[in-house]
Amino acid sequence: MTQTIAPRVRNLVLLLLAAACALLAGAGPASAHAAVTGSDPGQGAVVQEAPARISLTFSEQVALSGDSLRVLDPDGKRVDTAEPSNVSGTTYAVPLKPGLPDGTYTVAYQVVSADSHPVAGAYTFSIGAPSKTSATVSQQATDDGIVGWLYGFGRYVSYAGFIVMAGGAAFVLACWRRGSGVRPVQRFVVSGWLALTAATLVLLLLRGSYTGSGKVADIVDLSLLGQVLETKTGAALVSRLLLLAAAALFISVLFGAYARPSPTTTLNDGAARRQPDLSEDAQEKRDLTFGLAVGGVVVAAGLAASWAMSEHASVGLQASLSMPVDVIHLLAVAAWLGGLGALLVALYRAPADAPVDASAVRRFSRVAFGSVLALIATGTYQSWRQLGSWSAFTGTRYGQLLLAKIALVVVLAGVAWISRRWTGRLVEAVPASAEREKARVGAGAGASGGTVADASGDDPTGTNTDHDADEQPVPEPDDTEPADTEPADAEPADAERAAQLARQRAARDTARQKRLRDADPNRFGLRRSVLAEAGIAVVLLAVTTVLTQTEPGRTEQEAKAAASSSASASADAGASGAVTLNMPFDTGGEDGKGIVTVDLDPARVGDNEMHVYVERPNGRAFDIPEVKVDFTLKAKDIGPLPVVPDHIATGHWSANGVQIPMAGDWQVDVTVRTSDIDEVTVSKNAQIG
Repeated sequence: MTQTIAPRVRNLVLLLLAAACALLAGAGPASAHAAVTGSDPGQGAVVQEAPARISLTFSEQVALSGDSLRVLDPDGKRVDTAEPSNVSGTTYAVPLKPGLPDGTYTVAYQVVSADSHPVAGAYTFSIGAPSKTSATVSQQATDDGIVGWLYGFGRYVSYAGFIVMAGGAAFVLACWRRGSGVRPVQRFVVSGWLALTAATLVLLLLRGSYTGSGKVADIVDLSLLGQVLETKTGAALVSRLLLLAAAALFISVLFGAYARPSPTTTLNDGAARRQPDLSEDAQEKRDLTFGLAVGGVVVAAGLAASWAMSEHASVGLQASLSMPVDVIHLLAVAAWLGGLGALLVALYRAPADAPVDASAVRRFSRVAFGSVLALIATGTYQSWRQLGSWSAFTGTRYGQLLLAKIALVVVLAGVAWISRRWTGRLVEAVPASAEREKARVGAGAGASGGTVADASGDDPTGTNTDHDADEQPVPEPDDTEPADTEPADAEPADAERAAQLARQRAARDTARQKRLRDADPNRFGLRRSVLAEAGIAVVLLAVTTVLTQTEPGRTEQEAKAAASSSASASADAGASGAVTLNMPFDTGGEDGKGIVTVDLDPARVGDNEMHVYVERPNGRAFDIPEVKVDFTLKAKDIGPLPVVPDHIATGHWSANGVQIPMAGDWQVDVTVRTSDIDEVTVSKNAQIG
């Protein structure tokens, strides 16, 4: 039965792995987490006069570089004159050359959102009237090529490595201490450390190209690496490497000093047992266990925090609460899925003379149950935080992926429940089978003069009977090779012959123990269900990785609402639309030259929002002591209507509720004072309403 069912389970796991790869392959284009919620001039807008600058407003703060905002004329030449800057909150602007001719202009942007993901796009506006344009902007985002795919795969490997390392070590310490001396389990945990370390180094090298040009050649650009180290994500990756050095020390102790067997006391009958718990060695063992547990939790929490402090959890609503919740979520995932992987390795690869015992499986079942409860609590909070409404579950890609993740967790919990049933049967089968195995092995030991090794695993008193003696003995096939004819105490012909006979006896004993272990239907059922759990966990991890690269549902809906509101406001404004007036000034004093820009939106009868910007001739924003604005409609003898805007940021003043009583050709007077005595008033007319 083992030969027929095991291949089917392995085929299932291969299919699940293929599905995980498909998810990762399609994860690239949806990584934008900050969205453009407004622009000035707006997309497709036609303005009568050339604006002094272009501004974009995002749903969250973004990181800028020298080329983050580019403005191209109809011939494809750049007309921006300086690096972009933050003018207020989440609004960023770049100054333009004065006196731009009529035509269609292209605005291209490429920034990095606060949760570490690149955001790119482009739109057009026109001055005077639309025209043909030869400006071209690549439609492929920097995260949608080979560099983006490699970065996404590196993120998946880093998550998997953390889960394997942290969860595997937790399984050894909390569930199966004897596993610290089992070579396959050691390799499993060390492979997680190696995978996480390698992935972190690769992500550090890829980061500059991933958020910049997206070119493979830029991966080895050391200047980009220096810039990455100055960012929040770069600092998180470096911190992760430092914590991995501490994790290496932890692993060396776990599989070194901790794995050494406790001293034993030899009895008259040749058997061996562990020293009592009250001995000095047992106390040292307990102290080492406590120290490793505390140190391991600290290191694992620090590694989890390197994700929480640089990604989704660090941005948006209740970030100070979301980050520790995210750390707990990651630790629970590692304890469950990483422990599951370690259990799978123990069930399939542990030596026949040191199999994982039923008590270890039972303890892991309790750990997994607690982890699931923690995942439900933290996952519910994070879902509310990232979605914000029930409609986002089905109306956004993030919500749809979250539903897929929830479905996989439910399936995984169902398979885990089946595993718990097999564990219960395995535990129930222990007493009777243990007595039979003890009698059989004791008889063999008496005949051969050998010793009986302690099979209790984790119980230092040697009284725990949850070990592989619970295997159901089966009739052994007759050995095809002849039995040894030499007396046990006879002197062999030579040392080489003695060693050969010892190896043969050891091989036969190992094969017999393996047959006994694999013949137990309870253990076989447990192995099969745990293998299915591990396969589902692989796909679950892939979905989670894609989820961390997807724009949160709350952000997506806010961006859609802002775009809809902007479109409605533009429609209500009628043909007039927003008015932008650029007026050079010179007060005659020191630093008295500059450009003052007045934006009136939506430039209609009734309430309006006004923004005033003061910049030097080179486009740099600067502050002056005072700015005043007057509106005058001479045709109707109305005005001047004074408006004193409030200072918002460097070179930026704003006023809400500016009342325009009727439509007409209004004269806008701006008084600019650059010192106590240097002042000038500049004017311009605009059709309002």
